Amino acid sequence: MDKLNIIQKTVIALVLAGMVMLVAVPLLYFGAIAFSSAVEISEFPKRILPSMKLTVLVKPAENGEFELFHDRGNGYRSVITTKNPLRLETHFKRQYNVNISGEKLIEDFSQTLEQGPREFSYRKDVFYNFGQFFTIVNNAAPALKNSIIVSLLTILISLTLGSMAGFAMARYHFRFKEKINLGILIVRMFPVAGITIPMAKLLIRFGMFDTLLGLAILYSIPNIALTAWITSSIFMGISRELEEASLIFGANSLQTFLRITLPLAFPAMAASSMYAFNTAWNDTISALILTERNQTLSLVVYKAIGTTSSGIQYAAAGSIVLIIPALVFTFIVRRYINQMWGSAGI
Repeated sequence: MDKLNIIQKTVIALVLAGMVMLVAVPLLYFGAIAFSSAVEISEFPKRILPSMKLTVLVKPAENGEFELFHDRGNGYRSVITTKNPLRLETHFKRQYNVNISGEKLIEDFSQTLEQGPREFSYRKDVFYNFGQFFTIVNNAAPALKNSIIVSLLTILISLTLGSMAGFAMARYHFRFKEKINLGILIVRMFPVAGITIPMAKLLIRFGMFDTLLGLAILYSIPNIALTAWITSSIFMGISRELEEASLIFGANSLQTFLRITLPLAFPAMAASSMYAFNTAWNDTISALILTERNQTLSLVVYKAIGTTSSGIQYAAAGSIVLIIPALVFTFIVRRYINQMWGSAGI
């Protein structure tokens, strides 16, 4: 029996390790691209972790010029011969992500005139690709702002209308209640992209096409239904006696809802807000159809990846920028989600 348990645990551990590797290795590789220089992108095989410094070999050449050699894994090869500071500075920035002045490079390389060929090491600018993404990709900074605004509007609309609908379904009895509950689930089954075209016609009619509010309304449609479905089950579990006691002690219905019912349902609200945020933050198809000037960050990154023939590291850096807010938001609300799932200690 003990041997059987050991075998089962070993198999489970191997399966879990395999799953972790399937997720971790591509993420590490993707992160390495985001922090790699243009030269490192062309290396084969690609290293999992990018280097944090650059080492070059410099030899004095004719006419006071300097010949630069770089090792891409198969020995030093000549890459540039010049004594122009601006050309050297541009080369180091674009090819190696090293932010250093051309005058400083000339000063360092001048040592080879007396000492002969020698190696020089420089620290890379780790966040160079991120700065380049916002510099060379059109509307990247405004798109980041637009994504934040659209996500917040989506959360606000979804939680406000969805929680009110959930409370009504949990506390009141009315005709066709079961059919409405079923209808809510059916609405959730529709993908956002499936309702984009009819929504585009409505937004054009009401003058809300290519607006952040119009995009937020589109994202809110399925999330209102999801919020109502999640919160209604939570409201059903909240004791009516607490609400009645609040009314007895002088609070009105609105005060009771805001001070008693809503705080107890906050974990459900947090879970709903996470789904609403991810829907608005990660969408590209609907934003592609409904926006022209007010594009979101996910759409800008999508276009950068799809149209960039060189400098894929800049698009990868933009993708990292897109991932970080989603991770931060999820980390903030996970505590409340764990409470709803009965694992508050995680």
